[in-house]
Amino acid sequence: MFTPGTSPIEKTKAEKDGLDILQEIDVLASQGYEKLSPQDVDRLKWIGTFLRKRTPGFFMMRVRITGGRASAAQLRALAIISERLGNEVLDLTTRQQIELRAIKIESVPQILQELQDVDLNSLQTGLDNIRGVNTCPLSGLTPNELLDAYPFAADFTKVFLKNKEYTNLPRKLNVTITGCLENCTHPESQDIGLVPAIKRINGAQINGFNVWVGGKMGSGGFYKAKNLDVFVSPEDAVKVCSNISLLYRDHGFRDVRTKCRLAFLLEAWGIEKFRAELETGWIAQYGGKLLSAGDDLRKEIESDHLGVAPQRQSGLYSVGLLIPVGRISAKELHELARLSEVYGSSQIRITPQQNMVLVNVRQEKLKALLEEPLLAKFSPNPTPLFRGLVSCVGVDYCNLALIETKGISIKVTEELEKRLGKEQVQNIRMRWSGCAAGCGNHLTSDIGFQGIKANIDGKIVDAVHIFVGGKTGKDARAAEKIMELVPCAILPDVLELVIRNMSLLKTVRRDVEAERRVVMVPAEAGWE
Repeated sequence: MFTPGTSPIEKTKAEKDGLDILQEIDVLASQGYEKLSPQDVDRLKWIGTFLRKRTPGFFMMRVRITGGRASAAQLRALAIISERLGNEVLDLTTRQQIELRAIKIESVPQILQELQDVDLNSLQTGLDNIRGVNTCPLSGLTPNELLDAYPFAADFTKVFLKNKEYTNLPRKLNVTITGCLENCTHPESQDIGLVPAIKRINGAQINGFNVWVGGKMGSGGFYKAKNLDVFVSPEDAVKVCSNISLLYRDHGFRDVRTKCRLAFLLEAWGIEKFRAELETGWIAQYGGKLLSAGDDLRKEIESDHLGVAPQRQSGLYSVGLLIPVGRISAKELHELARLSEVYGSSQIRITPQQNMVLVNVRQEKLKALLEEPLLAKFSPNPTPLFRGLVSCVGVDYCNLALIETKGISIKVTEELEKRLGKEQVQNIRMRWSGCAAGCGNHLTSDIGFQGIKANIDGKIVDAVHIFVGGKTGKDARAAEKIMELVPCAILPDVLELVIRNMSLLKTVRRDVEAERRVVMVPAEAGWE
């Protein structure tokens, strides 16, 4: 069993399991925000309830939506909660989840019950837990998959949810289980990534997953997941995720919080030792050895599943809608729920790119759907720069963020489209993180932004570090930093030069200094 660490969070967990807050929430809610201890504030994260220091007295609640699969009834319930008990603002996350804003502690017990009534919950979506399990948003529907991985994501979630064997990890654990061939869930940045693969055994082909481990974003930079050299059949997918999680629980580091992710255990042990330890437990539990990796079937492209696309079911289509930087109002969420009922099968899928997909739309209904007023804002055919735009929450609601991100990212993109012409640029993935935590996945983008404060002529202003050349997929690589402390006020001028010279991005690893010379040009403000 694990040895507790010395950090304050570890001491809090040693006192009682974080999930025990469920038994205390009614009393805590009745006492009010002012009576919460620092330990209570930390434990509330085990039920997905996060105090926002920038808005004292108000919390964010993160709702677990495994694989991004939601029904119209569930989304309507979230919209109603947001209207009655929040501020009517909801955010889609890069883990296919939804966050409620401006919640008071007094409302939390009621919200937990209303979530349960529609088969949703917010449990274990924060701190040292297994977070929302990602899978392809079109799992079971897209013709471009080896197998439907959603059942395994759902079954693994059932294993760890409300299970105290999994509620005291050294740090968070991000997991994706995908059968999609188009790299839509970036498994290379996950602690555990199961990707589509085939294995030939005794002349027979088995469809299943190769296992990757130790990917991460955030403090310490981007660590690309390592190939564990393990293939699992579908029936073993949940088992291997569970065993890796418990191996990490028992041996992961627990002292310096910035060095406790699974990536650092792998760095210390090496991938061979980690695999050997996993196999020892596997043999003891199941009797046989782990299989070596099969053939990875992922393609080189990265799909966002936007637009109108035929499903594998004859006569049915998916319609992926761009939700600009993932922010949506309660009223808009109500309307999306209605559209899914009128035109589809009352199902909506959330993507890791913060967008939403209506599914099971019959061909004869496509024209009417595409003429709906809401699709003028949530376009299935967005302009190239907006198509790849992702943003974390920023200072609006995040304690860690250093700058505002969602609003500024939209303004900058709009200005770039004016200058470059909406149809004159290729699809470029621009991703914004308000701080080094990297929630906007800026290190896997063509152009990434990390929020920072800069001192310009004695004045503190919002600024960014700029990164270029990130890539997901089998040959994933981290974006390279090419500029530091660029004031947000001059970003359109700087980025216009970068985008006009995007050919340099292909060789950025060989010639980072050439990229610096291209972008480090004086620019005038005033675009806002």
